[in-house]
Amino acid sequence: MIPINKPILGREEEENVLSVLRSGNLTGRVSESGMVMEFERLFSSFLGVKYAVAVSSGTAALHASLLAIDVRPGDEVIVPSFTFSATCNVVLHVGAKPVFVDIDLDTYTMNPDEVKKTLTPKTKAIIPVHLYGHPADMKPIMEVAEEEKIYVIEDAAQAHGAEYNGVKVGGIGHLGCFSFYPTKIITTGEGGMVATNDEELAEKIRMIRNQGERGDYVTTLLGHNWRLPEMNAAIGVAQMRRINEFLAKRRRNANRLTELLREVKELVLPFEKGKARHAWNIYTVRLRDERVRRDDVVSFLRKRGVGATVYYPVPVHRTKLYIERGYSNVFLPGTELASKTVFSLPVHPSMTEEDVETVASAVKQSLGASALSP
Repeated sequence: MIPINKPILGREEEENVLSVLRSGNLTGRVSESGMVMEFERLFSSFLGVKYAVAVSSGTAALHASLLAIDVRPGDEVIVPSFTFSATCNVVLHVGAKPVFVDIDLDTYTMNPDEVKKTLTPKTKAIIPVHLYGHPADMKPIMEVAEEEKIYVIEDAAQAHGAEYNGVKVGGIGHLGCFSFYPTKIITTGEGGMVATNDEELAEKIRMIRNQGERGDYVTTLLGHNWRLPEMNAAIGVAQMRRINEFLAKRRRNANRLTELLREVKELVLPFEKGKARHAWNIYTVRLRDERVRRDDVVSFLRKRGVGATVYYPVPVHRTKLYIERGYSNVFLPGTELASKTVFSLPVHPSMTEEDVETVASAVKQSLGASALSP
């Protein structure tokens, strides 16, 4: 099976973890010990931002960011529904209201025109998601945010190294949030990062991840235990030294897959829109004909050793929790279409050219199989 994603772990990761074990310094109470600090330094340098604060997950990064900008009950936060549920769940966790907007079907990211339509005096923040690794259209989003004096929190969980107009995502908004889950561009097993150029926000995130303490057990604000352990950071340090290599191989594989699938008329292939530079966390295609049974295509691919996966078959606003809380009464045609017709293919850096050709061949066979006739 060619998995949808596969972390690459080697000798440097192993040596870094062993060095932490031998030191006995498994974590720091304020996450300011060696490997965590080095990971933050490498990540902030890679992004070109002043501050990077390591936390325990991408979800923690989003949650901490909302707390740092003081989102409260009664506030509204604009989010896409076509995303992983954590993007929206954290809004509920702080007592605010998620306001769902539709996507641009070219990129599967937040449609800026829809953002403008949903603004109210209660809007406190916007969370654009750089889904699959393609940047959201940040310029009009930032213009709206500046005009309305609201915050922008980038969900860049799948987009390490993606660029918008030459600037790496995660460093465009007021805060940028990353995940290091094993299916991401780089991994720490579990882990996350908050990036910002705002010193005050960075300091708040540092306190929030450590029970709200500034240091010396002095509680300054209400926080959580969202520290990243040293062993996780040790893996991250090694991964950062190879991130450009990983990104180059993903791009190579994505470009080759596009070449091989370009003549497949049944599919809409991903592309880089405008001045965007894709990180290619996954390669997501869309069926042109809704009548083709997408699940049968995915099943066919899996039987032939291709780990095709659907991200996401049910939009967040259509899930049980959000229906019960009254968030389903919203018209999002692009979101609904994408959830019924997209599926994702692997382009991870472990793949050989032969693997890419295997994926392309299986996709062509799946669409030509008579069993898939509508």
